[in-house]
Amino acid sequence: MSSGQPLKPPARDRGQDRAPTLTIAQVAERTGLSHDTLRYYEKAGLIERVGRTTGNQRRYQAADLAWLEFLLRLRETGMSIADMQRFAALRAAGNVTVADRLAMLREHRAELADRIRALRRNASALDDKIDHYEQLLLDEIEHGHEHEQPGSDEPT
Repeated sequence: MSSGQPLKPPARDRGQDRAPTLTIAQVAERTGLSHDTLRYYEKAGLIERVGRTTGNQRRYQAADLAWLEFLLRLRETGMSIADMQRFAALRAAGNVTVADRLAMLREHRAELADRIRALRRNASALDDKIDHYEQLLLDEIEHGHEHEQPGSDEPT
């Protein structure tokens, strides 16, 4: 899921009082994850075992979608699968691990902030180089100057 849009909750089955569920195909469509990735997430312990129908087909609950959305955020912000697995294991252990989960998220957020600062510095350097080359092209158009030496276009 790269659009940044929240996942749509599953539609309630008509005429049924039980919680709505989604098939693996519906979850794949809503999340952008492949069937194989969804199965891998379950096998790797990233998501708890998904409920099954009597025909052994996976049926995802709204809570499963909310958790998948959070996992996708962790993945998109660069958390490793190993750390995601550790976080999922802490979550599965219950409220006694809240402090550990909070510490993990704070550390991840600090690392993300560092990467954002680095990306901004890199974007600024690219903007400077783009401005430089645009100015070189304008100079050529206005003055008919061509650079004779390779690498002579670099600012001093």
